[in-house]
Amino acid sequence: MTRRAILIATLFATACSGAPNVQNGQDAQAAAKPAGDDALPKNSPLEPDIKNVAATTGHANLPTSKPPFAVTTLGDFDEPFAMAFLPDGRLLVTEKAGHLQMRATDGSVKEVAFPPTVAKVNQGGLLDVALAPDFATSHGIYLTYSEPGDGGAALALMHATLRESNGDLALVDKNVIWRSGSNGPGGQFGANILFSPDHKYIFLTSGERQRFTPAQDPKQALGKILRLTLDGKAAPGNPMYDKGGVEAMTWSSGHRNPYGQIFAPDGRHWEVEMGPRGGDELNLILPGKNYGWPIVSNGDNYSGQPIPDHPSRPDLEAPKLWWNPSISPGGLIQYSGKLFPQFDGNLLLCALSGEALIRIKIDGDKATALDQWDMGTRMRDIAQAPDGSIWVLEDGEKGAGGKLLRLAPKS
Repeated sequence: MTRRAILIATLFATACSGAPNVQNGQDAQAAAKPAGDDALPKNSPLEPDIKNVAATTGHANLPTSKPPFAVTTLGDFDEPFAMAFLPDGRLLVTEKAGHLQMRATDGSVKEVAFPPTVAKVNQGGLLDVALAPDFATSHGIYLTYSEPGDGGAALALMHATLRESNGDLALVDKNVIWRSGSNGPGGQFGANILFSPDHKYIFLTSGERQRFTPAQDPKQALGKILRLTLDGKAAPGNPMYDKGGVEAMTWSSGHRNPYGQIFAPDGRHWEVEMGPRGGDELNLILPGKNYGWPIVSNGDNYSGQPIPDHPSRPDLEAPKLWWNPSISPGGLIQYSGKLFPQFDGNLLLCALSGEALIRIKIDGDKATALDQWDMGTRMRDIAQAPDGSIWVLEDGEKGAGGKLLRLAPKS
């Protein structure tokens, strides 16, 4: 062990508590033995009583155009997933293999010691990172990740303190405050963290893990958006709070793989999620609503087996915009900076398979796709920098993608 490693261990080991104190979302469905992805269903359940009614509004695919940006490479990361700016301009970046990196304002990168142990499976690993609302005084952060467990991985939410000593960084006082349960095979963890406008609650997206039916099972936390207190409990005022368990935490259901969310200044809650083969969605999230997956979708199963379109079940909430062919949405922001005044108030959406950055105008409860800029590479996450520039994470391994890019106006 190097002298630096010994110093870090000495400084932080006594403060590192990895022991979980809750089992919030766990259920009895975890298998005794791990199951491989070959155990996953191949198609959504057939609903023979539903007569298909084709979706005719909201189709958002646009011809691609050249991006209006000057693009600068700021660094290289290994399968980066998410990022969060600190108040001083430094940047936290998660890497799926389980590394948390800190990029300083001078461009140097240092690894944060003692991240959570992750199960790097499919799209799983170390996923989202968000600063606690009181970060300025507490130095608290939240992390989501696929956690190894009996029967396979499951989504977990951790709160930790970011501590710095003599230039070394570490996570201390680690506490797993929420678990999805339903351990088992499958990727698509969702895992996006969003704080309510009053900073009292966490909105956490939980993917359905490529298993289809859990999204409609009220007893499972998969395929849901959860509304939690800052310590990971069910938030008072949730639509089914009085029922307890997973139902008490659930804000909305019927989601597939929700990756990005924002609160607009008018308080409306917008979310993007990946559909199957086609059918990616921009949704306006309303409490207690069911968004239909896997009963309806404006895409089809990967096998080609059709799924009824959203209008086939008008009782289920339909997306405001949808993409078919798929764009594979990633991160989402609402722009408010000075460098691009023409984008003020617009949503900016990363596309993975679409290799694009998409601009969307929202007006009340309506949304309109305006631009689909060809970025020539898979866009994973997006953030607005303090100076109003747009930073994006390229999807991929170090040396074969994985770049941190800065988008600024062309001179």
